[in-house]
Amino acid sequence: MQTSLPASLLQTRAGLEADEILRSCVHCGFCNATCPTYQLTGNELDGPRGRIYLIKQVLEGHAPTEKTRLHLDRCLTCRACETTCPSGVDYHHLLDTGRERVARDLQRPLLQRGLRFLLRQLLSRSRRFTPLVRTGQALRPLLPAALKARIPARQRLPHIEPRPHARRMLLLDGCVQPALAPQINHATIRLLDSLGIQTIVPASSGCCGGLSHHLDAGDEARMFMRRNIDAWWPAIEDGAEAIVITASGCAPMVREYGRLLADDSACAGKAARVSELARDISEIVAGEASGSDLPGTAGGARVAFHSPCTLQHGQGITGVVEALLQQAGYTLVPVADAHLCCGSAGTYSILQADLATQLRDNKLAALQAGRPDIIATANIGCHAHLAGAAGVPVVHWIELLARLTGQQAK
Repeated sequence: MQTSLPASLLQTRAGLEADEILRSCVHCGFCNATCPTYQLTGNELDGPRGRIYLIKQVLEGHAPTEKTRLHLDRCLTCRACETTCPSGVDYHHLLDTGRERVARDLQRPLLQRGLRFLLRQLLSRSRRFTPLVRTGQALRPLLPAALKARIPARQRLPHIEPRPHARRMLLLDGCVQPALAPQINHATIRLLDSLGIQTIVPASSGCCGGLSHHLDAGDEARMFMRRNIDAWWPAIEDGAEAIVITASGCAPMVREYGRLLADDSACAGKAARVSELARDISEIVAGEASGSDLPGTAGGARVAFHSPCTLQHGQGITGVVEALLQQAGYTLVPVADAHLCCGSAGTYSILQADLATQLRDNKLAALQAGRPDIIATANIGCHAHLAGAAGVPVVHWIELLARLTGQQAK
């Protein structure tokens, strides 16, 4: 694709990167074939190829319009297009640059700004979000069915004091997961303990920054990144082997710390090291567990595995969780169109509720077509989005392994 970006933009790292990405696109349209929003609307501007043209126009100096923002907002950032693209177009980096430029040049209406601010202030800060969830859980029996379905029952778990081991790894606690599904990291800590790995969860760590990053708040996102780096660094210097992440939506963000903080002279080196250490929990378990660690005692329970976009497209991890579940004795049922997004995508299910609901319903139809006993996933956002409407229990896959090894609290 030919470009004519202004010289002032080409003098910046982001501008040079955007120009290179634009030039790599041959506008073949293969990306549209796997784009969830294009599949729903059939609108060229709701597919990656159309959005690339919109971003190109903005970067070349054309003033963005509400139409421009609408179609960029509708993007799930699922990155299925990147998996499909024969030219290796780095679409999500281009989208970040385009959204940042549109946010700079076109102010959102007051109500949109207010909602996004509220979401950032509540969801990314567990000290605010957790009390709200606990209040909702206390009132859950009195709530209407539609609202009740959105609030998970409270999980009361015993306190874990990880045993000391020679091997240590950091664990990202996250922002909403401790309130919505504390059993996920609880199971992870116990399972890693059984593998001879001690987990460290610094109290000062928290949100990965992804929520702010995708809600027009780049400075706030970098604040969260620096906070986590500072919290993790003493343990890294002391020999922590990895930063384990159980929410697949957070892992791609942490892997991007080095790039996003490359211009920060104070912590660029540390950020790059943190990105190198970031690991999805599936990578750790697959690398550490032997056949004897996964005893195959699931009795053939039928599981439909929803592979989140952030796992299969964002991190390129495919088949790993499925193999672990099968090794543990679970029977995996086939899932049609497994590459398509469920519609959660961080705050997308709130900000683009109509599209997200359609995507969720389509995903649940595919997941439940094989009559599974359980739906398993790998991301807290997908977990919460699907659980409210699923006809069977929805769990994180790590819970299924922990149950078999006797590590999950009863």
